[in-house]
Amino acid sequence: MPGFTDVWKPVRLHTSATGVPSRLPSLHLRGLARLRSLVHLAAARLRRPRPLRSPRRTIIAGIAFILILGSSGAAYAQAHKTVTIDVDGTVSTVTTFAGSVDGVLRDRHVGLTPRDTVAPSTDSALSDGSEIVVRHAHQVQVSTDGVVSTVWTTALTAEEALQTFASRGSDIRLVASRSSAGRVPLSLTLKVAGQATVRVDGTSQVVAGGSRTIADILAGLGVTLGDLDQVAVTHDDTGAVTVTVSRIAVADVTRVEAIAFATVTTQDPTRYTGQRVVSTAGVDGARTLVERVTTTDGVETSRDPLSATVTAAPVDQVVAVGTKPRPVAAPAPVAVGGNASSLNWAALALCESGGNPTIVSRSGLYYGLYQFSVGTWQAVGGTGLPSQATPAEQTARAQMLYARSGAGQWPVCGARLSS
Repeated sequence: MPGFTDVWKPVRLHTSATGVPSRLPSLHLRGLARLRSLVHLAAARLRRPRPLRSPRRTIIAGIAFILILGSSGAAYAQAHKTVTIDVDGTVSTVTTFAGSVDGVLRDRHVGLTPRDTVAPSTDSALSDGSEIVVRHAHQVQVSTDGVVSTVWTTALTAEEALQTFASRGSDIRLVASRSSAGRVPLSLTLKVAGQATVRVDGTSQVVAGGSRTIADILAGLGVTLGDLDQVAVTHDDTGAVTVTVSRIAVADVTRVEAIAFATVTTQDPTRYTGQRVVSTAGVDGARTLVERVTTTDGVETSRDPLSATVTAAPVDQVVAVGTKPRPVAAPAPVAVGGNASSLNWAALALCESGGNPTIVSRSGLYYGLYQFSVGTWQAVGGTGLPSQATPAEQTARAQMLYARSGAGQWPVCGARLSS
């Protein structure tokens, strides 16, 4: 054919043992795959018959191809980075092509919630040598001046958590209990950076934390937590940590308490006014109580009632009160061998009863100022009991008795009448 004939010669790319052109920089696997596909595409186009073209156009096409390969390699080399990620104290170094903090965290499957903290922020650009710190939020129980609440924190150590909550009140402590299905609570998984004083079962000892968790420290001391035991973590002004284990015991206790009987009164027209007689004796009842008693280190801290059952009803005490009017007696004393009223009746009463008009002898047979028996009292016209009569009536009837029988009615104290 007329014109110049282009002579096509095979082109060989010198490659390393991996099949990658030796003159290209080391690339990430994904970059190599893309580069390899470009090389194959270029080779295929070189092998495919083409129309005759000028040598100048061939040289320009080759230069453009070389520029494309060079720019691709430079872009991938720039995207490749090595970063350090600290997730809740676990540090790892990774390589990535991600352009932001959020991208590398998603590649590493590090999940985040709105309460978690990330530094730098997730939308920050990523560069080679970047350091990323992630702290996941978790719940702990905090006692503030005796009031327990559940709060969120990203603290990894007990010291850090206590310092975070220090502004809440004067008495701040982390509290933990194994009462929830026997699981070790999160407060026990917090680490102790320095030393800790452990108080348990009446003993106190100082141990080194050394970034061990509270649970590890207790296990190292051979402390076994019961299902209801509680752990409180506090710190003083110097930041020293104290771990206190409280032994909690709960038992249902049964006890019986008395139910006091009531007293009711009834009117008795057969008895004189002022007379009171117990017609039915009162009997206390009984109530059986079941209570749930909680003790902390052997000291009772709460008692909650569970049930109360009346096992014996009380019996009311019935008192009969007399309503019958008393007779008015005004006997004229008759003296024997003289005026009885002029005798020393006060001395006789003092000797017989100590001057007490309502007294009853220990035997229950003699009553009042002059210790009348009921029979003798009735013989001189008295009714009821002598001790229930007025002192004037008792004296008048004593004078009547003296007029009838003389001082011999009082064999011991009768001589006092003439004193």
